[in-house]
Amino acid sequence: MTTQVERYQSTGRDFMARAWDYLADGDLRQASEKGWGAAAQMVKCVAHRRRWQHRSHQSLFTVIDRLAEEAGDRRLGILFHAANSLHINFYEGWMSPRLVRDGLSQVSELVDRLGALLDD
Repeated sequence: MTTQVERYQSTGRDFMARAWDYLADGDLRQASEKGWGAAAQMVKCVAHRRRWQHRSHQSLFTVIDRLAEEAGDRRLGILFHAANSLHINFYEGWMSPRLVRDGLSQVSELVDRLGALLDD
């Protein structure tokens, strides 16, 4: 049986892969939103494992701040800000392909770092 943590992690990794596919197809808005979705799902994954609140956009920022403090890794917050910028781009559409690609690279790093925290 699949746990909620496994579902969040699987969905986050699936969204990350789909983000790269959308970027390759030139769909910058969908690439951006899937990048944000990957980050959000992975934050929820770690939060759920720790039994922390993760039901709102605001709570995701609280979780990432708490994780950065707990792990001594301020880069988590920086990477999450990149994900949030991608989320904004879904609505605004102002990012160039290069900026979306760079943002997705940062989100990919965030997904990996959050995945490593699941073992803690």
